Amino acid sequence: MINPTLTTLLDHRSIRKFTGEKLTANEVSTLVSAAQHAATSTFSQQYSIISVTDPQKLAVLAEITGHSWLEGAGHYFIMVADQYRNEQLTPPNATTTTNLHSTDKLLAGIFDAAIATEAMVTAGESLGLGSTVMGSILNDTLRVISLFNLPELTFPVLGLAVGHPAEQPEQKPRLPQELIHFNNEYQPLMANDPILTAYNQLITAYYHERGGNRRDETFTHHTIREMSRDPKQREEILVALIQQGFSLDDMH
Repeated sequence: MINPTLTTLLDHRSIRKFTGEKLTANEVSTLVSAAQHAATSTFSQQYSIISVTDPQKLAVLAEITGHSWLEGAGHYFIMVADQYRNEQLTPPNATTTTNLHSTDKLLAGIFDAAIATEAMVTAGESLGLGSTVMGSILNDTLRVISLFNLPELTFPVLGLAVGHPAEQPEQKPRLPQELIHFNNEYQPLMANDPILTAYNQLITAYYHERGGNRRDETFTHHTIREMSRDPKQREEILVALIQQGFSLDDMH
């Protein structure tokens, strides 16, 4: 059974080429409203959204992420896990604020920010807009924190470039459901699984036939290549988390 909502969700693809037309104030407000109506852990609404309109800051983000095309998007958002606001809501000297520094509350803020981001993506696509979610803002986390003057108990989670699409790229085939959806218990993946083999062949065909950046690659090869990235590129993330006041004591 297909309806307009499912059509939007199932037609998703990342957009990295935009017409340059800026989003209107009403469009921005609509996307933020969609984020606000997304699910939120314990109704604590543990995230904030920063609209980035300063060309100089966009240029810095382009340098950090390595993606200059974000400067041509219709709008750019930074999604922030935020326990600072909830700390400000508590009375002075309240002992309950200690909980806000925990790994549990850090994860809750990250979940809230991520769920809100997906709501904005879907809302934008329903309006004919396109977007790309960008985890690459974490390439230089400390610089992003400084750039946006993020206080303690906040952390930048994702960037979101939104705009009017100037492309309609081919849709990347997703993993077969048999490899990600299990009944009652986890099912380990076998390297020689025929379903995985067929999916690798499908991905190879996709990369051979798509409009740009063609290459010879399977999903398995892609995953191994991603795992081989230098972990030092983002080793400052833990430093940044501690700097921002998240104790992470329960991680040791």
